[in-house]
Amino acid sequence: MGENIKLARKRRKLTTTQVAERADIVRSTLYLIETGSPSVTLGAYFNVLRVLSLQDDFLKLAADDEFGRKLQDLDLL
Repeated sequence: MGENIKLARKRRKLTTTQVAERADIVRSTLYLIETGSPSVTLGAYFNVLRVLSLQDDFLKLAADDEFGRKLQDLDLL
């Protein structure tokens, strides 16, 4: 995910400073996001996605709960 965020930033020709400022985070946090660090809060990830106009992608997380539906279907039988 971090690499995809980095590529999206570069496609938009935005610097790390610009994205960090707009996302209200420090550059070192953006670096951690772009390297895929699990230590960064989801809120920081979301803010960066918002700056890149990718916030709708965030809403797709866990949208298709195939395993959960199978478990639910077993209970219905």
